[in-house]
This record gives sequence, C-alpha cells and structure tokens, in this order.
Amino acid sequence: MKLIACNANRPLAEAIADHLDCPLTDAEIKNFADNEIFVRINENVRGEDVFVIQSTSRPANDNLLELLITIDALRRASADRITAVIPYFGYARQDRKTDGRTPISAKLVANLISAAGADRVLTVDLHAGQIQGFFDIPTDNMVSLPVMVDDITRRNDVGKLMVVSPDVGGVVRARSFAKRIGADLAIVDKRRPKAGISEVMNIIGDVSGRKCILVDDICDSGGTLCNAAKALLDMGADSVSAYVTHGVLSNEAVKRIEASVMEELVICNTILPSEDDLASGSLRVLSVAPLLGEAIRRIANNESVSKLFD
Repeated sequence: MKLIACNANRPLAEAIADHLDCPLTDAEIKNFADNEIFVRINENVRGEDVFVIQSTSRPANDNLLELLITIDALRRASADRITAVIPYFGYARQDRKTDGRTPISAKLVANLISAAGADRVLTVDLHAGQIQGFFDIPTDNMVSLPVMVDDITRRNDVGKLMVVSPDVGGVVRARSFAKRIGADLAIVDKRRPKAGISEVMNIIGDVSGRKCILVDDICDSGGTLCNAAKALLDMGADSVSAYVTHGVLSNEAVKRIEASVMEELVICNTILPSEDDLASGSLRVLSVAPLLGEAIRRIANNESVSKLFD
C-alpha cells in the first residue's frame, strides 16, 4: 500500500499515515511559473495499491486539477489500483439543474476523476448521497457521525440536548444524530431567496429550555447557522452550538460566527482551516484521520467498509 499526499490538506494526510503506521510516498507536486501543475512520483509504484489524499476545497479548481494529474501520473507509472481519497468533494452542491441552461458540475467532476484513471473513490459526507451514482467506479461515502456523536456525548448532558436540522433537506442527517445520541429532534423551516442567503421562517419542535445542537454537512458563509441559532434562542433555547463536517468557511464566516449567538462551531478536518480561523475561540476541530485510516486499511485488505458503522 502506498499513500500519496497532494497539497490541499497535508496535515490530514500525515495524520492518516501515522494512524496506519505507513509513511507517505515521496512525491513532488509543484507549480511552474505560469501555474501549470507538475507531478513526479519519486518511488516505484508499479503493481501497488495507491491512495491519493486530496480535498477539492478552495482553491477548488487548482486542487481538483492537482488530483487529476497525480492520478494520471500513477496510472502511467503502472499502479495496480488507484483510490482517490477525497475528504471534501468540491462541486457537490451542483448536483442538479437548478435553472435553465445550468450544468450538473458534480457529474462532470465525477467523470473527470474516472477518466483520469481512478479505480475507486473514498469520500466523507457527500452533500447529497445520490452523487455516489454519478461515479462509474466504486464509491465509499463515509459519515462523520461517529466522530461527532462521541464528542457530543462526552461534553454534554444528553437529557438536555435537542438536535436541530438547519433546514428540511438535512432532516435525515439530523435524525441519525438524534437517534444515535438518544435526543429529540427539531427542524428549522427556512427559505433561500437566492444562493448564499437564507431566511428562517419557523421552528418545528419545542426547543424551550434545551441545549440545541445544529448539525449540517457544510458551513460556507455561516449565514444559515447564525440565523438558525438566533431563531432558536428567540424560541427559548438555553444555548446553541453547531457541528458541521466540512468547514468551507468563506467570506469571513468565522468572524460572523464569533459575532453571533452561537457558543461554538465544531468542524472536521476534511478541509484545512486557515491559521486565523484556528485562532478563533469559536472554532473547534475534530479529526477524521482515524476514520479514513481505518477505511483505507479495510479497502487495502479487501474487507468490509460498511461494518465500520454497524
């Protein structure tokens, strides 16, 4: 087995390598002066089972192309099997036509990864589960739920908790959290006048006197979570915090969360936070390295990955 780290999130790749007790393969991935990407694998990978670790987060296009070129280099170096480990799958929110003459970019990106030469994909919390069907190669969609549930139960009195979905689309995810924790479920009814802007319309469920935990897969600008937190406190909640898998955190999202009524935002390290974001007292990071490391070990040994969540 060989592990190769691209540049999007090297600390996560190093943590996965430490978990597996398997050193990262020596690879040179750099940009020429005109920003063309160059990749050279400095070890023999012929006949090897290779895992390429790369989130397609910001800058999404550069990181995606870096992944594709690395996969192509491995294919031409005669690697036996190439698994694209994509902790955060960019373009996942463009999974359907939302208007006339618009693309389905998630499908295009899936096609590009297959065409580059990947044999399978390992990712975490796809924005929509059906994106697995966009790939013509085996795809394992891991869920961060065990990592977050463990943190929630260790830090809170479960009897006072209320798990809250920030929108109707996230009810299935929130219900899974609530069931695993043994807590009640509430739903924020919102509408989105246009991309990046949300308005809370109503709270479904009695949150009075409860410690509310908002759960979602992506925090981009933070507006949805901040608006939901304010609405929950207005309805009598004692406190509000949020657990999100992918901290995209664009447009000064962390500052927006610091200024909001939320106690904290907890994210996973599928995307590498900036130094300024890490310095925030409102942000806490959980590691999915053990989860991904165990999945990689099982794939390499041809064992069941789904049993991780039984």
